[in-house]
Amino acid sequence: MAFYSVFANFAPEMKILVTGASGFIGSFIVEEALQKGMEVWAAVRASSSRQWLQDRRIHFIELDFRSQARLEEQLGNHRFDYVVHAAGVTKCLDKQDFFRTNTEGTKNLVRALMAVQMPLKRFVYLSSLSVFGAIREQQPYEAIRESDTPQPNTAYGQSKLQAEQFLDSLNTADSSFPYVILRPTGVYGPREKDYYLMAKSIKAHSDFAVGFRRQDITFVYVRDVVQAVFLALDHGQTGRKYFLSDGQVYQSSTFSDLIRRELGSPWWIRITAPVWLLRVVTFCGEHIGRLTGNISALNNDKYHILRQRNWRCDIQPAVDELGYHPQYQLPEGVKETISWYKQQGWL
Repeated sequence: MAFYSVFANFAPEMKILVTGASGFIGSFIVEEALQKGMEVWAAVRASSSRQWLQDRRIHFIELDFRSQARLEEQLGNHRFDYVVHAAGVTKCLDKQDFFRTNTEGTKNLVRALMAVQMPLKRFVYLSSLSVFGAIREQQPYEAIRESDTPQPNTAYGQSKLQAEQFLDSLNTADSSFPYVILRPTGVYGPREKDYYLMAKSIKAHSDFAVGFRRQDITFVYVRDVVQAVFLALDHGQTGRKYFLSDGQVYQSSTFSDLIRRELGSPWWIRITAPVWLLRVVTFCGEHIGRLTGNISALNNDKYHILRQRNWRCDIQPAVDELGYHPQYQLPEGVKETISWYKQQGWL
């Protein structure tokens, strides 16, 4: 399969900073930047695993997103051409941690870049389709569009939207910051751990779904997100926001069916629970997590995500303006992902 490397070209001397580099999506962005011959700087915490960052060409930098002043010190002696801000949190015990990390951390980073007069060609911010929440929920469902009004129904989505709004506030008649925002739907692929739990459950002979009303779901393979990142770095228009999916719409059971097939079709019990039961489970999970200090996968944000029925989104602007063309449909992506889980001994 021909991948996205052909779409965007970068001079070898170009320097790129990737935040969240040790994470699922960030580590793939680092790999692609190395493939393009760029000088790659990976922003990681001292405690972060570097399991997927073993290439000796990678330069490491620790950044403290809690403090603009500290970031200015850490960035002041560097000159980056591109920054991809993939750092963020998707699960927190304390709701305010979403805003401290996803919103305030982004503000501190951007303000520091501006304060040290970083000569950026482009800054790509990885946001999420979750900034829109449960809209266009009346059947037949219609794709969420950029012109729709965001109504995030999770703390995660709210924190991402506030970061987007901050970036939008930077473009005035007197100044401009060269940012592009990407809003992927559910991202899956090798190294991803949330969808992995679904595969693990299916291997153990059970599958769980929520709600009896039709649910339209969208997905995007991690390598296609990376494709969009480098297209946006190359020629994204300042201030633009692009949805990312594989261009298809699936039913809620499709992902599970494909995983089961790649696992050799083990016997299973598929449980479809009413939404009210999910509310009880996630309420308990939220409070148990706070008591134990362990973040539960079944929390209040997860409740709103699972009960949402419409995850359609319009990727045509990304196709027309960026030249984005998804290389993976769900069957191919799931096949590659499950194969990787098996090779790593996860399944």
